[in-house]
This record gives sequence, structure tokens and C-alpha cells, in this order.
Amino acid sequence: MFAIAARRASRVIFSPSNSSAAIFRTTSSVQNIYRTVTMSATPVFSKDAAPPAGPYSHAIKTPTAIYCSGQIPCDSEGNLVEGTIQEKTAACIKNLSAVLEAAGSSIEKVVKVNAFLTDMSNFAAMNEEYSKWFTHKPARSCVAVHQLPKGVDVEIECIALP
Repeated sequence: MFAIAARRASRVIFSPSNSSAAIFRTTSSVQNIYRTVTMSATPVFSKDAAPPAGPYSHAIKTPTAIYCSGQIPCDSEGNLVEGTIQEKTAACIKNLSAVLEAAGSSIEKVVKVNAFLTDMSNFAAMNEEYSKWFTHKPARSCVAVHQLPKGVDVEIECIALP
């Protein structure tokens, strides 16, 4: 059974349906909220971060959050950063910092981080560098993946407050 509910003031409008479709009345306030959020999603680009490796923006800024695309260890010209996993992690976070600054935010306003490693034996070393940047301890996931763009071994993405 499929049902959709919309809240209007203190009253809930609820319309259960048959198994194939839901019929519901959308209030103007719900439509306005949807319109505000979708029309306020702005792409963000930073000249100080590595250029995107594909057809996407560095981030999307909404009234309530900034969603940063994954950053790999590249400089602002797109050249891969070589060195230790700590140096590569720092490069990823520097790129995120540049993107957040372009969006009017900062590393200190990050609330969620997703880190991707191609080798979990780099976990402790990545954490060593990561902890220098994220002293406020945002929520985080770290997962092992088979492969990352350009053959890098770390990629980091985040969500921040504006």
C-alpha cells in the first residue's frame, strides 16, 4: 500500500491509496517549499581546487547545506599529488576547503564526511592527517573501494552547513 502525507499547520492531510497509485492534495505551502529548495540549488566551482574530472560541479549549495563532490589528490591544475597517504589526504582536504570557501563556508562547518580508500591498510595514516583538519569530529564513513578515478588511492567528499 502506498500513501503520501502532507502537513499543513497542525493538520495532516493523508490519502491512502489502492496498490497502484496515490491520490493526494498538495498544499501550496508544500509546493512553495519544494520550489524554494529546487530553485536555490546553485552549482559551485573553485579555481583553487582540482578541476572536476567529469561533467559535474565541485559542489551544490542549497539554503540548508553544501554538498561537495569527491576530491582526489590533485593540485589546482589537475596534476596528481604524489607522496604518502598523509600528503594525498591533505591534498584532498585542501581541495574541499577551497570548494567550501567558494561556497561561503569552511572546513569547520562540515557535518558529514565520506572517505574512500583503495587499500584499508592506509586507514590509520589517513586518519592521522584527517584528524588535523577535522578537529570538530564530524560524522564520517570510510569505505574500501576497488578503484578510484585516475588511479588514486584516496577520495574524500563532504556535506557542510552554509
